[in-house]
Amino acid sequence: MKSLRHAVTLLVPAFVAVGAAVAFLVFAVARKVVIPSDRATNTEILAVDTGAQTIELSRTADTELPGRYGLFTTGTHGYVKLGAVLSADAKRVRRKLLTQIESGAKIDRRAGFSGWYYAAPSELHLPWEPVLIGTPAGPCPAWLFSAESSTWVIHVHGRGTTRSECLRAVPVWQAMGFPNLVVSYRNDGEAPRSRSGSYSLGATEWRDVDAAVSYALRHGATKVLLMGWSMGGAIALQTAVSSSHREAIIGLVLDSPVVDWRTVLRFQAREEGIPTPLPALAMNALGSPFTAGLSGAEAPIAFDQLDMVARAGELSVPILLLHSDDDGYVPSDASHALAEARPDLVTMQTFTVARHTMLWNYDQIGWTTAITDWAAANGFSAAAVSASE
Repeated sequence: MKSLRHAVTLLVPAFVAVGAAVAFLVFAVARKVVIPSDRATNTEILAVDTGAQTIELSRTADTELPGRYGLFTTGTHGYVKLGAVLSADAKRVRRKLLTQIESGAKIDRRAGFSGWYYAAPSELHLPWEPVLIGTPAGPCPAWLFSAESSTWVIHVHGRGTTRSECLRAVPVWQAMGFPNLVVSYRNDGEAPRSRSGSYSLGATEWRDVDAAVSYALRHGATKVLLMGWSMGGAIALQTAVSSSHREAIIGLVLDSPVVDWRTVLRFQAREEGIPTPLPALAMNALGSPFTAGLSGAEAPIAFDQLDMVARAGELSVPILLLHSDDDGYVPSDASHALAEARPDLVTMQTFTVARHTMLWNYDQIGWTTAITDWAAANGFSAAAVSASE
């Protein structure tokens, strides 16, 4: 009996220690999901040839892709544009610079490869103006590109990025005659910060986009199309099913969207080598009123409400999904599942090779054609929409 008590005395602290370690890991995974992080440095600059205007980067699944991209840097330039791949070996990729880098410029080694391409609205050479949208979170800055149609396109960027991510799409819609409103939302680094400063993965951000819909309707719009990128797709979907202005939303275009967060978080955990139970435990922690705060969330996140495959029956407008089966960050599984669940509403244009939110960069013609063909097929050309009003 004495030996049993001794064993228990030894084991209890061990179990407590293991439990504490598991809890720490669970909360760490959960906080990584909802706490905005600094922009990723996912590649290295190995050399810059200012005479030839070329740049060498460490080779990754992103940097080896053909097409036009951007690179976040520090030093003399904060952001540079990249063109075609000129050569590559097992460790490095040499690309054409589309931003002039002068001799003597200081460029730090660590950099972030990006699909943005356009960093500011002035680069589109289209008339635009800054506006402020009053939202439940406070005044959120937006860019407005005016046009004649009373159907507006509202653009919603993804997680860990800002409005600039959406600029690639503006010329496509502008050429079809639609005004474009490119919005920000709480905790994205441009809009107001909430008390916790954390994302809710679309569960609250949609209210800021709903305020943008209201802004559009007060300023001449009668109908609205939503275009969302990555988490912006999740936000657009939540807006479409929850907005008090649902009758004004006539369609959605979603690039590399998050349709179901569980699918995304399990995939990302596998990619990062996180043990299988941890993502589920982290989502449980984020969804519980008792542990959401410890997990970094401002309020419990209802992952069931964010699962738009399960809620597919609530959708009521045409949707275009643009997703690469080689996305590498947000798997296309849930997009395929949504297309299968609602073939009456959902058109899916599948890409390969292209990476997450880099479909335009890799295949600008195919990406643009998918949008314009879908708009025409659904009567969403500016002329057709105006004629029906």
